[in-house]
This record gives sequence, structure tokens and C-alpha cells, in this order.
Amino acid sequence: MIVVAAVIEQDGRFLVARRLSGTHLAGYWEFPGGKAGEEETLEEAIRREIREELNAGVANLTEIFKTWHDYPDRTIELHFFRGTLDGPPEPVLGQELRWITRAEFSSLAFPPADAELLDELAHSRL
Repeated sequence: MIVVAAVIEQDGRFLVARRLSGTHLAGYWEFPGGKAGEEETLEEAIRREIREELNAGVANLTEIFKTWHDYPDRTIELHFFRGTLDGPPEPVLGQELRWITRAEFSSLAFPPADAELLDELAHSRL
């Protein structure tokens, strides 16, 4: 399964969303995004996901990190893109949104697949 996520940084804070109950990894915090469709490019997928989840467009997309992770029930190929929003994010799906600093990454529960990226961001390597 191919998954895309947007790393949105604004004024030294990163936008994260809490996964909804009833979903895989419910309650974990994540960078907004989701599954890429079979006929979509990665960029098309991240633009669609951000529109669906945050009611905003995303521009200046650059892939900054790629990883694979095996969960007990699935394997994912995860592509993280840095980008900028063209307007304020709205929690379209009712998800909780937060803007957090690099220092706050360790205080929230993120999916295991995000661990390497979080380490790179926390140490300002990305």
C-alpha cells in the first residue's frame, strides 16, 4: 500500500492530525495524508488528500523522505512531502489538529512508520 503525507511547517511549527477512532492506528498523531489511488501520481494523491482532510490546497511540494514499514496486517510504502498550504486548515473529517514544535514530537504518539522522519525533523536534519 502506498501512502503519502504532508509535512507542513509554518512559523517553526508543524501541522499534525489525530487519527480518528475506527481507523487503522486510531488515536495516533500523524502528518496529514492518506492512501494513493492506483491511477494517481504521488503529487496528485497528496493534493487530493489535503483537500479532502483540510479543505486547503497544498503547493511547493518536495519529497523529503521515503520509508517502508511492516505492520502486522499490512506493509506500507510511505512518502513524505514538504509543502505549504494555500489557506488555513479545517478539520473536514472532525479530526483534531495541532501545530507543534520539533521538541513536541516526542510528547505525542506517532505511528511506528514515522519514527525515522521524526528523528530527522527533531534534530533539524530535514
